[in-house]
Amino acid sequence: MHFSKNQPTYLQKLVETFLPGPLTIILEANDRVPYWVNSGLATVGFRMPSHPITLDLIRETGPLIGPSANISGQASGVTFNQILEDFDQEVLGLEDDPFLTGQDSTILDLSGDKVKILRQGAIKREDILARLPEISFEEE
Repeated sequence: MHFSKNQPTYLQKLVETFLPGPLTIILEANDRVPYWVNSGLATVGFRMPSHPITLDLIRETGPLIGPSANISGQASGVTFNQILEDFDQEVLGLEDDPFLTGQDSTILDLSGDKVKILRQGAIKREDILARLPEISFEEE
């Protein structure tokens, strides 16, 4: 989280509770985030998936930058072949279907006064509140 600023007090507990796992956290970007990473937006997203090869890569290289393996707004594939079919060009990837759950990560925007759920995924609001009752969610 060295690329963010104005981190909420509960951030460390949230990270320790749900990461690695299907959670993407949006925070205010600091000046260490290059323009090309977030297209000049004021925020940046962080995710640490639970795949062992991905975790090994992160440990070896440090933070990685990458998009999700689906077209924005479309469902995630549940097999590697489904992911390949979604794209009309050759995609380089690691085929490891047992790790594909078919569930998207939950995306939480922590850049405001209250937490906003940008996408409901595998981790539910109730799961978060059960472990971190101090979090205040924006009303839906």
